[in-house]
Amino acid sequence: MASAALTGSSDAESHACASQGTPHQAQPDGLRVEPVTSFDQFVAADELYSRVFGYNARHLGLNANLLGAMVRNGGSAVGVYDGAQLVAFAYGFTGTSATGRIFHYSQAAVVDPAYQGKGLGRRIKLAQAEVAKGWGHHSMRWTFDPLLARNAHFNFSSLRADGLHYIHDYYGRPGTDRILVEWDLTGAADPYEQLRALPAPDLDEASWGHPVTSSGSLPNGGDAIWVPLPDSAVAGRDAASYPEIRQRLRTTLTDLLESRHRLVACQRSLPGTSAYLAVPSPQQESA
Repeated sequence: MASAALTGSSDAESHACASQGTPHQAQPDGLRVEPVTSFDQFVAADELYSRVFGYNARHLGLNANLLGAMVRNGGSAVGVYDGAQLVAFAYGFTGTSATGRIFHYSQAAVVDPAYQGKGLGRRIKLAQAEVAKGWGHHSMRWTFDPLLARNAHFNFSSLRADGLHYIHDYYGRPGTDRILVEWDLTGAADPYEQLRALPAPDLDEASWGHPVTSSGSLPNGGDAIWVPLPDSAVAGRDAASYPEIRQRLRTTLTDLLESRHRLVACQRSLPGTSAYLAVPSPQQESA
């Protein structure tokens, strides 16, 4: 167990250590999932995070002391290791919605490019979910760049999270629009199970960013709305790409998510194009 020793710890601190200090989980490929708790591990996490996202400015990196405080007070920090090398990392903390709902907020999950395509994103997210449940959290939220079709497919079609809101300039600076998603951790039946497997219609570059209605195509006879986007953008490399498409996505997705729709899938369409699936939702969750 890779949990830091605590001196004179209170009950709350002891609980934090127990929640974060999950046992090592060895994998068939020799990689292992374990808590990230020491200063050296936090420094390695910062190096991986900054390298994957292409951050050179100090103010965009991770703070080792802050990570240490978070894992003792409602937070999570988990990693995947290949020997002594950290190859994937995720961290988060307790969050509260405007209406008082408590959830675990996942600030970031990163995978070394040399290890992508091996399922590490899913492993790290599942490990983080276990930590969140240890804190008594029943759901997890996070955000992602709306232009990243690969991330969208993972979030909606693989993990089965839901897209709740489109938030403009999430980090207070231009170019940081984000989609806010929520992932149920209770094991309850997925109300959108059938919808996530719906195939996208044939859509091409001319339709990127525009809503495309597929009338009567939902199992209940309702309309599915598809929002196409390029499927090639990469996190940390294409932050300023496709400015016109970004603006179209901002307008279209903001309108849909503010009019009682949710994003529940992102599927491949014609070569070079993926598409979000937006469906009616009976309620709108607060951000």
